[in-house]
Amino acid sequence: MPEPVILIANGDLRLSANRVCWPAQQQAEAAVMEAVRRLGREVRRGHPVDPVKEHGFIDSQKYGMQVFRHIPPEAPLMVVEAVWQYSHHILHGLYSHKGPILTVANWSGQWPGLVGMLNLNGSLTKAGVKYSTLWSVDFTDEFFLNGLRKWLEGQPVVHDTSHVKALNGAKLPEQAERIGEELATRLMREKAIMGVFDEGCMGMYNAIIPDELLHPTGVFKERLSQSALYAAMLAVTDAEAQQIRSWLDAKGMKFLTGPNHETDLTDAQILDQCRMYIAALRMADEFGCDTIGIQYQQGLKDLAPASDLVEGLLNNVDRPPVRHAITGRILYEGQALPHFNEVDECAGLDALITNRVWTKLGFDPETTLHDVRYGEPYPVNGVEEFVWVFEISGAAPPKHFIGEYQGAVSERQPPMYFPSGGGTLKGISKPGEIVWSRIFLEDGRLKADLGRAKVVELPREETERRWAITTRQWPIMHAVTYGITRDQMMARHKANHIQVAYAPDAAGANLALAAKACVFRNLGIEVYVCGSEHGLAL
Repeated sequence: MPEPVILIANGDLRLSANRVCWPAQQQAEAAVMEAVRRLGREVRRGHPVDPVKEHGFIDSQKYGMQVFRHIPPEAPLMVVEAVWQYSHHILHGLYSHKGPILTVANWSGQWPGLVGMLNLNGSLTKAGVKYSTLWSVDFTDEFFLNGLRKWLEGQPVVHDTSHVKALNGAKLPEQAERIGEELATRLMREKAIMGVFDEGCMGMYNAIIPDELLHPTGVFKERLSQSALYAAMLAVTDAEAQQIRSWLDAKGMKFLTGPNHETDLTDAQILDQCRMYIAALRMADEFGCDTIGIQYQQGLKDLAPASDLVEGLLNNVDRPPVRHAITGRILYEGQALPHFNEVDECAGLDALITNRVWTKLGFDPETTLHDVRYGEPYPVNGVEEFVWVFEISGAAPPKHFIGEYQGAVSERQPPMYFPSGGGTLKGISKPGEIVWSRIFLEDGRLKADLGRAKVVELPREETERRWAITTRQWPIMHAVTYGITRDQMMARHKANHIQVAYAPDAAGANLALAAKACVFRNLGIEVYVCGSEHGLAL
């Protein structure tokens, strides 16, 4: 008789999030277990539901180690995710597990399992752990069942990745080659500093670049402390904080405020976020940082409002001026200070290079990462397209929005994540041509995927519907990837995050993609170009 399939569910560190999300996880697990049993196999959970905590997630690395001590090392193991999860809770057990591993997510934007699974997949890829992966709306479709059947028979699940082409030594446009060589040479000669406020946020093992792989690119980490950031916030005066708020008000940005600290965005929370914005710029200047990443969640969330407003502003060229506390010099005047959300260092390296390539080309250099959150087909100009929901957890640069600052609104982050509140920087991304990318780690090397996409404007009621089934407080981008299907994207993408930047038109986007690919290649990063409409003959 084949061994029973063991199912585990990894979750958040935060009790409030795990309790709220548990019903969705139960529903997904029940459907997956039913599918396994219909195919004639026994399946059981590898850990119980905790009646005190009121959920059945693995919610810490400590508990994860306890769970894996009781899982047979040769058993077929499924990790089923309908929620965001902290990969380090279970990575240790997956490292040493000898049986086949299958990661599974529900095709839903609700909490979301898709984002959690992509992070876990990226972490497993970096770790060199073999795994298969599947996703489904209701776990009854042929795509899912065929893949599950193969996996239960002991075969790996192989997806179509024919959209991916290695760049290797391909000849690229002369201008792109010239820019790529110039910027890469300058970066390796002059070096750059990546400011990292408390490394390793939210269990994202895939988001940590080992120093020995980062240094050959010319980028070196300055490891900073969020406690130092908090101390720097305390040194910011009320008048300085109010100047930032007044600048944003004058730009037409809206703040949806209320009186209740526990549930509303309050004026006091906004002023604390303005203090953090000033403190972050002053610390970045003090340490000579070319890009920074704030951990965003653990620790700081219990002391201060969320860093989202700060992050969106830093990534925008047009932003409130901040002066040096002693000399009065304006810091990073006329520039964005690229910020990588959730201390995702792969996104940080990408953002730094994007900023330099786009600036060299004379394009707007605003860039941000987004979660690969969800997607559904939708008719665009009479043609049905698969329209992704890219939705970063809190803030994007206003330059990306329809109406820029006048189209931006700040809403309170959900209390289950952020007890101290804080506002987001939310808007609807404007239509246009973009370059998307992701730096990731595989086989002990830095690699990068690049592709092209268009951002489309959907009817407002459809945007509101998509916000309602994801997170309505967060900025949204409706993206159509060129030459890449839903399942190809999910099969290939090795991260929960995707980097995006606009170009003035399709030709400009193709040139920017080629130039960026050249910089990556000259820095020793293994480059792959994905999909179509990028203008390259590969």
